[in-house]
Amino acid sequence: MAFDSEPSDPVTSASPPRAVSHRLQPLRATRALRKLIADKEDTAQVFEIMRALSGNTVVKGYRRLISTAHGGRIAYEREEFCERLSDTAWLNSFGPGTVGEAYRNFIAPRGLTAEGLAEESRKTADGEIDAKHPLAWYGRRMRDVHDVWHVLTGYGTDGLGEACVVAFSYSQTKSLGFALIAHAGAHQYQKIGNGHPYRKAVLEAFRNGKAAAWLPEVDYPALFAENLEAARARLKITPPKTYQSIPEDCRDRPLTRKFDA
Repeated sequence: MAFDSEPSDPVTSASPPRAVSHRLQPLRATRALRKLIADKEDTAQVFEIMRALSGNTVVKGYRRLISTAHGGRIAYEREEFCERLSDTAWLNSFGPGTVGEAYRNFIAPRGLTAEGLAEESRKTADGEIDAKHPLAWYGRRMRDVHDVWHVLTGYGTDGLGEACVVAFSYSQTKSLGFALIAHAGAHQYQKIGNGHPYRKAVLEAFRNGKAAAWLPEVDYPALFAENLEAARARLKITPPKTYQSIPEDCRDRPLTRKFDA
């Protein structure tokens, strides 16, 4: 993550992280993308891409969050959501049909953990995701909600599902890193040439993200107690019809290892 700071802004000038430049690094992002295409399980490359192309989206997102009373409260409390998601007793407290149950059922068979994702984010050499600063906290929050967004949107962790959820995330955050990964994923899948609407599925995800409520300001601990379908309706999250129309065994085909821009 690149953290911007302006001397006249008390929020971003108080003890800012060392990396204050928001200069884009396209070559760095391209190198990381090549590695991600070669091995889609190399999650660290996702964070490398996001770091290279973060620009000032973290600053803009944080300022938008604190511009509302609801978001301001969340920012003021500054809860570390990763800690909540790592609390087994808390996760097990949610009943049938809730977002919490759906999240629990999503991560368990896949062996996913919030702390595991956090560890991957720490592999970025010049990242400062653990810095004691409001912008770093916002970056951690956006990292920690990734799998929750999978649950809310209905996209799986197969290759196409990941491309779709990052397209959705681009609409929500305007981070160019998400845009690059989504575009590359759609391109690689479309090259399979089996007639399935891969590119349409990714584009639909982008549109769904644009039409949905702004998810960074959601009170996630409270959301976990809500009925999943009711929460989706309240947040205006549309079912991923095109993605669901593609057979499951065709959503996770090996991607071409040579990056073709």
